[in-house]
Amino acid sequence: MDDFDSNVFVNCPFDDDYRQLLLSVVFTVKTLGFTPRLSLERNDSGETRIDKILNLILESKFGIHDLSRIISSGSEEHYRMNMPFELGIDYGCQKLKGDVWSRKKILILEKERYRYQKALSDLSGSDIKSHDDDPIKVIKVVRNWFVPSEIERASSGNVIWGDFNDFHAFLHDELVINDGHDSIDEVEVIEIISMMDSWFTKKCNKSIQQDLASEAAA
Repeated sequence: MDDFDSNVFVNCPFDDDYRQLLLSVVFTVKTLGFTPRLSLERNDSGETRIDKILNLILESKFGIHDLSRIISSGSEEHYRMNMPFELGIDYGCQKLKGDVWSRKKILILEKERYRYQKALSDLSGSDIKSHDDDPIKVIKVVRNWFVPSEIERASSGNVIWGDFNDFHAFLHDELVINDGHDSIDEVEVIEIISMMDSWFTKKCNKSIQQDLASEAAA
């Protein structure tokens, strides 16, 4: 529980269509100085998925839950209930008695603001944020959720979006040019996420060098 206040449980789809949105959410969380926690990070075969999810929720003050994929896209498909189920667990933990659990905060995302009500009417009246399947919109939503309630100041959503695109250029150089992958898309999401730390370190070092150069010039 030592990292409880900095952990963010990310309950989002892992399918290819959602990939850029997921990476946008995680990149924004990291930009703001928090730690994204995803079920992908734990691959213990002896741990059931539900236990894995529960532990991540219990370890995280914040929860970001995207319900945009709960609606079936075809007549033979069922509603995808994992995400609302995990949201329910997080919500239940938030309502438990005790100082730790009462500090939990939840952000609910959807593609369209009121569409979820057809499948999950119990959430009516909740402050659901929509993103229209647009990565820059989801970046702004996540950024504005943390600022200023959790941190006083941060780069604008537009700046974070620019950094996210710079990160993709970095990925292309590292994964396609240097490592020989056919494309970035064939690399697993969890590997992409781990490379964000390398990019942030590189950016920080560059900023330090620029500051030193400015001081020397002055």
